[in-house]
Amino acid sequence: MSSHPITLSWNRDDKDFGYKSYSRDHDLDFGHGVSIRASAAADYLGTAEIPDPEQAFVASLSSCHMLTFLALASLQNLTLESYVDKAVGFLEKGESGKPVLARVELHPETVWADGVTVSAEKLEELHHKAHEECFLANSVTTRITTVL
Repeated sequence: MSSHPITLSWNRDDKDFGYKSYSRDHDLDFGHGVSIRASAAADYLGTAEIPDPEQAFVASLSSCHMLTFLALASLQNLTLESYVDKAVGFLEKGESGKPVLARVELHPETVWADGVTVSAEKLEELHHKAHEECFLANSVTTRITTVL
């Protein structure tokens, strides 16, 4: 249906390549002049000040859910002013004993346009449908919950 290429680039830059000393920092190029610096999580010897893969995974799930939610709201003529999600991913020991990003909690906060009233039940229905329709939620085994 579609493809979504990125280019990941890492260089040693003449630095030591010992396990505890090599740089985990790398670049993710999304094309069209858009790239971000990324690293491993600080707990895994990365740079704490830049995104790590686990954060990017959580961000992707949050973004997909929001985009699906916005589409559903728009199609129902429910105009939003803003949407903020303080999502959290939880790295836990998986069945194999290895760490997995087992759970992601979405904590969306919506502000509706003047004159738009959305009941708690309707909001829950929209988030449930967004979860069911989100491409990425349908692509992973991570448990994703929306906490309203």
